[in-house]
Amino acid sequence: MFSNFFSSHSAYCFLPFFSLLYLAGIWVRNKMFDKNILKSSGFGMPLICVGNLSVGGTGKSPMVEYLVTLLKGKYRVATLSRGYKRKTKGYALAGKTTTALEIGDEPMQFHLKFPDVPVAVGEERIEAIPQLLHDRPETEAIILDDAFQHRTVKAGLNILLTDYNNLFTRDFYLPTGDLRDLKSSYKRAEIIVVTKCRKDLDEAENKS
Repeated sequence: MFSNFFSSHSAYCFLPFFSLLYLAGIWVRNKMFDKNILKSSGFGMPLICVGNLSVGGTGKSPMVEYLVTLLKGKYRVATLSRGYKRKTKGYALAGKTTTALEIGDEPMQFHLKFPDVPVAVGEERIEAIPQLLHDRPETEAIILDDAFQHRTVKAGLNILLTDYNNLFTRDFYLPTGDLRDLKSSYKRAEIIVVTKCRKDLDEAENKS
C-alpha cells in the first residue's frame, strides 16, 4: 500500500515536468507554422473554425448548431468534424443509413437535427475538405468543428471557446492542466466566446 502511495505521489510530482515538455513541443510546432516551415492551406471559400485551447467540453457542438441555424437559410453550408469515438477511420459523409458508430455522437446529432445539411467527418481536415467538396460541390461554406489546433487548414474565421469555470488564461498545459495549445494562440482567433457562464454574473465578474 505504501509503495503504491509513493509511486503515485512521485508520478504527480513529475507532471509539471511533462507539462513543460509538452509546452516546448507545441511551441516549436506553432513556430514552424508561423515561419511557414509548416504550411497552411486555404480553399478559396468561407471556412469557419470552432475550437478551443483545452481538452474537454467548452460548448463547441452548441456553437456549431447555432452557426448552422444562422447560416443555412442563406448559404449552402456543411459541417466537418473529426468524429470522436467513432468506430471507423478516414473520411465519411453522413447518409440516410448512417449511425453514430460510423461518424461519432456529435456529428450524428448534427445530421439528425439538420438532415438537409451535409455532415462529414475526417481526422485530417486538409484531406477531408476536398473530399467533401467533391461529394457536395454545391457547398458554399464549411463549419470546421474542433479544428482550431489544426493549422494545416487556414480558416477565414476562427471562433475560440473557453469555459467560464476553466478559462484558458488560468489553466496549465497537459498533463498537469487541460491546455493542448499555447495560451498565446488566442491571437489567431477573430472571436473569443466565454461559454457556460452563470446567468447572474455581475458587472465586475463580466469584466474579469
